[in-house]
Amino acid sequence: MNTRIAGLQGPHTYYPHGSPDPAADRVANLGLLERTAARAAAGQAQVLIAPEMFLAGHRLGSATSAMAEPADGPSAADIAAIARRHRLAILYGYPERAGDEIYNAAQLIDQDGRRLANYRKTHLFGDIDRTAFADCDKLVVQAEVAGIVFGILIGYDVEFPEAVRAHALAGTQVLLVPAAVMQPFQHVSNQIVPSRAIESQLFIAYINRVGLERDYEYCGESRVMSPDGRELAAAGNCPALLFADLPREALDAAHGANTYLADRRTHLYQAYP
Repeated sequence: MNTRIAGLQGPHTYYPHGSPDPAADRVANLGLLERTAARAAAGQAQVLIAPEMFLAGHRLGSATSAMAEPADGPSAADIAAIARRHRLAILYGYPERAGDEIYNAAQLIDQDGRRLANYRKTHLFGDIDRTAFADCDKLVVQAEVAGIVFGILIGYDVEFPEAVRAHALAGTQVLLVPAAVMQPFQHVSNQIVPSRAIESQLFIAYINRVGLERDYEYCGESRVMSPDGRELAAAGNCPALLFADLPREALDAAHGANTYLADRRTHLYQAYP
């Protein structure tokens, strides 16, 4: 039995030089998510993935604090209602407020509106992340949907083989990676993501932002990879909704064909932390 996922390559509701009203962007993107969830459900998807910092935008600057909210805040309630209406799980990126800290986070809500998992980005990218967000030390966050173990990383995290391998060793079968990667880093999707799927023998759904936000142009190139190296879905540099079927037998086939995980000699690696 296959699991079908959908990925929203977007959003594209932001102003090139910064929105005059970030709160209005949140409302617009909730509307976009509602419409996209309807399309994903009509396409028989069980899980919909939206990009990194989907609700608020990535280049928030001084608006970061104002846009941040708790994991169980009003946006979570709004998205839970969307998930229930369309009967599918939704993963979305947002700025999470937890006490005095703000995290670059992604939350998974199931088709019944329950919050299943909340992941905070562990590898912060440059000043765009480090000046706005706290880092987090919990690398592996997982949840089960439709009998499949999903794991979550965010953007830059997937560029570290150790992060993806940790998920593989913990039993993640499908790694969801909402991203906000800008030009000229298309090689992340085109080269790194396929390699990560093959070497750690799991599915990877890498769903990137696209379009302009302030002085950054996000490159899109979203991609869903099979553990055997097959490309299951891909997009260019325009807004898109991807669908991909994940055949469960591909996991066993990949583990049998390439025994990377079984052949590791971990005692050799311990001297090189």
